[in-house]
Amino acid sequence: MRAFREAVEAQDMDAVEALLAEDVVFTSPVVFKPYAGKEITAAILHGVARVFEDFRYEREIGDPDGPDHALVFTARVGDRELTGCDFIHVDEEGLIDELMVMVRPLSGAQALQEAMAGQFERIAKEAEARLG
Repeated sequence: MRAFREAVEAQDMDAVEALLAEDVVFTSPVVFKPYAGKEITAAILHGVARVFEDFRYEREIGDPDGPDHALVFTARVGDRELTGCDFIHVDEEGLIDELMVMVRPLSGAQALQEAMAGQFERIAKEAEARLG
């Protein structure tokens, strides 16, 4: 998923948002219930961009022309290093309709959960603004 990777690496969150299907489902590594919809997913991704430091993709797994992709990344949240993977599915129009993120180790996931909890109010407001 070259377009998504390039947009994330360039920190172009507007370009990332443009790649999301209206009915995208985002599955967080630290929250049980998936989030449905472009507005909340975009707001979460903006929050993640504010929280992750030294983010970089290490490799891509999968058929570049297929619907399923995996992008392995490294990042830092505060003093915690983490490794993760973005599992992406694209619909017939080439838009992302599923995005599931997994991270490790547990201490990195916990640091991410804490940092994202601090973003929750802002994320909710950003999602609401996108709806209006």
